[in-house]
Amino acid sequence: MVRSALALAALATSAVPGLDVVATRPPQRATTDFQTTGLLDGGGRHWVVRVPLHPAAGAALEGEVALLANLAHVVDDGGLPFDVPRPAGFAALPEGGRAMVYRELVGRPVDLGRLTSGPGLSAELGRAIAAFHELDPAVVADSGLPVYDAEAYRKRCLAEVDEAARTGHVPSVLLNRWEHTLEDVALWRFSATPVHGDLAPDHVLVHDGQVSAMLSLADVHVGDPAEDLAWLTAAAPEDSVDAIVEAYSLARTEGADAHLLDRALLVSELALARWLLHGVRSGEQAVVDDAAAMLRTLAADVEDAPPIGAREPVVVQDYAVAWPDADPATETWEPDEDDAPADQVEHADGSQAADAPAGHIDATALDSNLTDTAVTEPLHLGNLPDFLQPTGRSDSAGRVRSTENDGDGESDDNGDGDGESDGDDDDGDGESDDNGDGDGESDGDDDDDDNNGGARAVDGAADGDALRDGAKVTTEADEPSAR
Repeated sequence: MVRSALALAALATSAVPGLDVVATRPPQRATTDFQTTGLLDGGGRHWVVRVPLHPAAGAALEGEVALLANLAHVVDDGGLPFDVPRPAGFAALPEGGRAMVYRELVGRPVDLGRLTSGPGLSAELGRAIAAFHELDPAVVADSGLPVYDAEAYRKRCLAEVDEAARTGHVPSVLLNRWEHTLEDVALWRFSATPVHGDLAPDHVLVHDGQVSAMLSLADVHVGDPAEDLAWLTAAAPEDSVDAIVEAYSLARTEGADAHLLDRALLVSELALARWLLHGVRSGEQAVVDDAAAMLRTLAADVEDAPPIGAREPVVVQDYAVAWPDADPATETWEPDEDDAPADQVEHADGSQAADAPAGHIDATALDSNLTDTAVTEPLHLGNLPDFLQPTGRSDSAGRVRSTENDGDGESDDNGDGDGESDGDDDDGDGESDDNGDGDGESDGDDDDDDNNGGARAVDGAADGDALRDGAKVTTEADEPSAR
């Protein structure tokens, strides 16, 4: 039963010996479960008296009292960044149960409309909720409060949906939506944590831009952490939700929960079903009518919405659509007039290659199709400072010649002491060794005019022939000198 403020003041004076109440003050409110009134004593101190309104609320208050005793030690040890009520006394109620009196905590109810994106109160709120979820579940279990794992909590929600469906006031659109979400096993893989269970603006106090206290902990249990984020995703400004969730996730030690917000959305929708059930159980037709109207509005809003937890697929562009003329299934390749059959490859000299086995590559045919031939230019180092000049001497063309002699009477241009030339061969044997392999053969860059048939390659097919012919001219008599 709801009492007057003066009756609650009288209960407070009997609960706390020596308390001299001189006035009532905010907060003064009554919910479906509790009535709360603020008091002012003769010393200017503020108090709060909290009274359960029915036996079930009285039983919940007893669990809250046990929890507050455990949380007081956690707060004092620095385990929570905010305070919780600390009971100062109790007064027995005529109908059973008892009222609780405690000193009013510092802060004002959080104003969700003032939450913004980025750092600030939004981030502080996310970190405060995360700190509560980081509590040891044993703190809740030892207080005699309910403990649910992920599967048990999912079944509890499913039972509520079934009970709400039997009232006939839940549109089929919502029933199908909720049942689909509850049957999606992927959404229900989470680690159960202590949750407040009844977070609302009046239950979160802020002071100097920080969360200073959490109140009304009668619904605390171990369950789905998404419960404590549902009220924010439903009522907080959209641009602040990202900051809240980001700060929350960073403060949690558990891994990322990919479906945290999906379940939070479900919890916010199921709140209407729970309001409906409260009206049915309490026999309050006005509550039933109010809940039914809100359910119909929600059904209209989500009728064309994707299922909870649905993700839009990543669309990869279909290039067949981008070029509609291209049909890989029907289009075939037809050779042009200039395309020669594979067995009639024509060389630069006008001859045709004989048939080659499958997989064979005709290097001569490839050479004949070259139109640009790479030209190796000598590296000129003549303009470098003295301290950057390489060891040795350079000739008139600017090419470096090593002066190292290992005593074998052979020129060692590459400095490796093997007596072989790795570049331009100036040993007087009349052979140019441009490829650096020491075999005395030219790979296309002969600069010593030794009449061996080599020529500098420029561009065009004719110069390519000269390059190829020059590379093949070698006499057996000359080979020993190259080695």
